[in-house]
Amino acid sequence: MPVNKRSKYRGSRTCGGGTHKNRRGAGNRGGRGRAGQRDHRFSHFYLKGEISNGKHGFVSKVSAPVSALDVGAIDQMAEALLQEGLAAQEGDLIVLDTTELGIDKVLGSGKVTHKLSISARAFSERARAKIEEMGGQVKTV
Repeated sequence: MPVNKRSKYRGSRTCGGGTHKNRRGAGNRGGRGRAGQRDHRFSHFYLKGEISNGKHGFVSKVSAPVSALDVGAIDQMAEALLQEGLAAQEGDLIVLDTTELGIDKVLGSGKVTHKLSISARAFSERARAKIEEMGGQVKTV
């Protein structure tokens, strides 16, 4: 049983390299020196700034990051927001404006246990349904 590759390939003509034509010239290693390395194959040259590959494609300038929060998280924070003065109590409703918190959209994950009146720029369908199901109100700003 051979112990290592060197002893394994002793006596074979090409030492596991296929036919005798395979390991012949620089074409088998992709050229000489740094030939062909302007592509993404060797990205460490990009890090050093040695090679620039130019600009490709286009960049969409329409989409902006949207900050979002789940309605379940808002429900859990409702009493703390009342104490801090970021929400108001009107009867049995907790009135909250999410734009004051820096939140653009309310998402529908989590449980709603309070009656909430939330105003935000956008709501998901599940968030709107959960709030209204508990007897709350949804206002789009």
